Amino acid sequence: MRLAIAQINPTVGDVDANAALIARFAGLASDAGADVVVFPELCVCGYPPKDLLAREGFVEACARAVDRLAGELPRGLTAIVGLPMFSEGSGSGSGGGGGGGGGGARRITNSLVVLRDGARLARYDKRLLPTYDIFDEDRYFEPGDRSCVVDVPVRAGGSVRVGLAICEDLWKGQDAGFSSRYRDAADPVAEVAVAGAHVLVVPSASPFVIGKGARHREILRSHASTHGMFVASVNQVGGNDDLIFDGHSAVLGSGGHLIAAAIGFVEHMVTVDIPAAVLAQSGKQRASQTKAEASLPSDPLLAVCEEDLVYRALVLGIRDYCHKTGFKTAIIGLSGGIDSALTAVLAVAALGKEHVLGVSMPGPYSSEHSRTDAQLLASNLGIRLITVPIEAPIAGLRECLDESFHSQGWSKLGAAIPDLTEENLQSRARGVVLMAISNRSGGIVLTTGNKSEMAVGYATLYGDMNGGLAVLSDITKQRVYGISRWVNAHFAAAGFDRPPIPGSSIDKPPSAELRPNQTDQDTLPPYEVLDEIIARYIESHQSVPTISRQTGLDEALVRKIARMIDLSEYKRKQAAIGLKVTGVAFGGGRRMPIAQRWRDS
Repeated sequence: MRLAIAQINPTVGDVDANAALIARFAGLASDAGADVVVFPELCVCGYPPKDLLAREGFVEACARAVDRLAGELPRGLTAIVGLPMFSEGSGSGSGGGGGGGGGGARRITNSLVVLRDGARLARYDKRLLPTYDIFDEDRYFEPGDRSCVVDVPVRAGGSVRVGLAICEDLWKGQDAGFSSRYRDAADPVAEVAVAGAHVLVVPSASPFVIGKGARHREILRSHASTHGMFVASVNQVGGNDDLIFDGHSAVLGSGGHLIAAAIGFVEHMVTVDIPAAVLAQSGKQRASQTKAEASLPSDPLLAVCEEDLVYRALVLGIRDYCHKTGFKTAIIGLSGGIDSALTAVLAVAALGKEHVLGVSMPGPYSSEHSRTDAQLLASNLGIRLITVPIEAPIAGLRECLDESFHSQGWSKLGAAIPDLTEENLQSRARGVVLMAISNRSGGIVLTTGNKSEMAVGYATLYGDMNGGLAVLSDITKQRVYGISRWVNAHFAAAGFDRPPIPGSSIDKPPSAELRPNQTDQDTLPPYEVLDEIIARYIESHQSVPTISRQTGLDEALVRKIARMIDLSEYKRKQAAIGLKVTGVAFGGGRRMPIAQRWRDS
């Protein structure tokens, strides 16, 4: 049997375009002699569709698109396609959505259909519904209650028994640390193995998370070798809002060897031949098979470093967010610092240098090297750079405000050492400039704050937080430095003809430059200390005493940072949407209350 796996980049809600994309890749699979082609989870509507599922006519539109698609597919090709469907036997209800089966609404399933020669051969409904982190499938879907194995005809004669599963049916929360959620649930993979499946195909929409890829490969290997099945995991690729899907689809042989793998972060189709002689063996014989399954010399997922993966994830996230929302130009405030430099590099890689505009906004405390570093970065990247000094606007605001401040008995602005009010005034003046340019040009402002700053509130509402996409909001300061050094060391692989980031932007002490001789460490501990606390407190959910005990850090310092993180929740609720690359990012996957008084004892 010749199997094709097609990792495609659907756009959420663009049902007709997604169906056309599926048809195009099905044609490529047929031209390549494939017997069966497998597409990602919910590829007809894009993942995650969220509350679009409740919109009247949405699920019906997906069904109509699949019916049209079935008639357009090449004859003799079997296609496995994902879409939302009304559950079998659900009432007519009213409206088009309403997951979860409440009231008179029709119940919805996350489903696969098997299409061949204009007809539907089979249907499978996802059985394990992830509801943790960014996943909320219990809100929308009803779980399936039966396994599905279908006999797929092959061009060489006969048929192959193919088992179906969807994403979490395979991972069972093991890739994200939530396996206990399914402790008492049936094992969909084991059931299709018992039913005699030779090949297990698993359409998925699994977002990129640092370190998750290696866990995925190990889980695939375990299933293949345990059950003696060929296992094909087909992952969505592309960015949808805050989520980035990396693809990295793969086929493992029945002995657990990787025999085919798609390139990450791009649409890619891979075909693999599964020998009839191996399929004819028993599951136990297939599990011991080694010679007939030549493993790949290297895995495109595991052969690269973390910095490479994160760089490509962020580039894809920017590109798709802009393309799918209609933005053609990105605007970035260039301070000469490392965060704005890396953001600009990522934007150029995503959109092209002609579609990126840098804005230098020198203020009363901007150093000369910051201005020249911004200019050198723009020159290295080949982007346009405009300069808008903010000293005059700040002077005007002081004049407007001082009379009112005086009338209330408050101190005037313009002290030799600016206080928080005047520091924020500078940041907000820059925010006004960037948003004015955005309004006039139609471009999107990319914010430059990193996860370390966002965690402790080292950012100004309506100032440097202004913008439409927070590119680095899930990247700690230490990672910002690591990715920046990787880009300069591997500039060709990153898409540049020279190291793009000025060395001084990497080497100089970080500073907001809102008062004389300011550095970040005037307010914050060293970033290697801060980032350790952030990782443990936010991503690992550790308490203050535990962090202090395990790291040896002073508990008073840890408590101070934890308090800063908690108090800054109101800022993050008002921040631009950020690109997620870690297990716990700020946003939909971390739902902390603002008005709360819990403190670690």
